Amino acid sequence: MSAPSETRSGGKDALSAAGGWLREIAIVVVGALIASTLLRLFVAQMFVIPSGSMENTLLISDRVAVQKVAPYQRGDVIVFRDTLGWLAPAKVEDNQLKRALVFIGLAPDESSNHLIKRVIGVAGDHVTCCDARGRVTVNGTALNEGDYLYRDPTTGKQVEPSSVAFDVVVPAGTVFVMGDHRNDSADSRCHLSDDPEGAAEGSKAFIPVDNIVGTAVAVVYPFSRFHGISRPITFEGVPAGGTPPSAPVLAGPKVVC
Repeated sequence: MSAPSETRSGGKDALSAAGGWLREIAIVVVGALIASTLLRLFVAQMFVIPSGSMENTLLISDRVAVQKVAPYQRGDVIVFRDTLGWLAPAKVEDNQLKRALVFIGLAPDESSNHLIKRVIGVAGDHVTCCDARGRVTVNGTALNEGDYLYRDPTTGKQVEPSSVAFDVVVPAGTVFVMGDHRNDSADSRCHLSDDPEGAAEGSKAFIPVDNIVGTAVAVVYPFSRFHGISRPITFEGVPAGGTPPSAPVLAGPKVVC
């Protein structure tokens, strides 16, 4: 006569075991989401920035891993927020699920208020173009940019370091950036003559260091494009710049891209 009681007891044990299992799964999932979010916020994040300005180092479809731990240096490829009006106003993402996946680091950030370029000069650097051989110079040292400047896949011809001349000293708290596809990059050069709106002339050309999200370290997708992104050796020979000025120092005629 005790069988019904034993059945009920067995059912309760099964429910209790299932509940414990579900709690453990929930703890693991929540822990993984928290860890992923912390990694995205403080360690690394994926971005997709659909621009041809960094070809062929980066292609439009590339998913790029960006690290946020080690500081940037000259020659690094950086992702930064656009607060200077280089881009058209960003569209607000209305896909809540997608926004959530980006926030916790499970999807790449494809928002339209980020840019990716190469750091050519840091605060205090004197950056010019071009020398007698058509090269960009930093603190008097010419850069050998053949390893990363865009090369036409049909003709094999490499783009010039710059089709416009410029001569600047990078102000404190900022960097001077350029794209690897110089003919398709509205970078720092092209904003030297922007209306500063009450700020010093040329201010819109220099990226505030507070806007820098991190340094691109690898293309992680598509898998056929997987490769690391390293700092070109030519930047190792660049000497330190002078004391950074509080405002941009510009020489020569106005730059028009």
